[in-house]
Amino acid sequence: MVILTAKQGVTRQQIINIMPAEIRATVQLYLDGKIRRWYSRGDGKGVILFIDAKSVDEARTLIDALPSSKENLMDHDYISVGPLMPLSALISGGRATQ
Repeated sequence: MVILTAKQGVTRQQIINIMPAEIRATVQLYLDGKIRRWYSRGDGKGVILFIDAKSVDEARTLIDALPSSKENLMDHDYISVGPLMPLSALISGGRATQ
């Protein structure tokens, strides 16, 4: 998961100017199967992307190629997520599996 937030001091106009290229690049990542889900932040300060990547480094490489990253407009927070493994206890008779 990647949380993208506009950097301190970045103006709304800077974001608007980059949006056509950003949207094209983001849609291409979606069509390539790299973005699984995307959401607007509720506070209006950015987006949350669920990236299909094997590592945070791979996700970082994808995000670094976006126009907003190249223009240094956004801060990025990367959080590795996966299945909620304790749920396996429900299907394995109470024993958690690895």
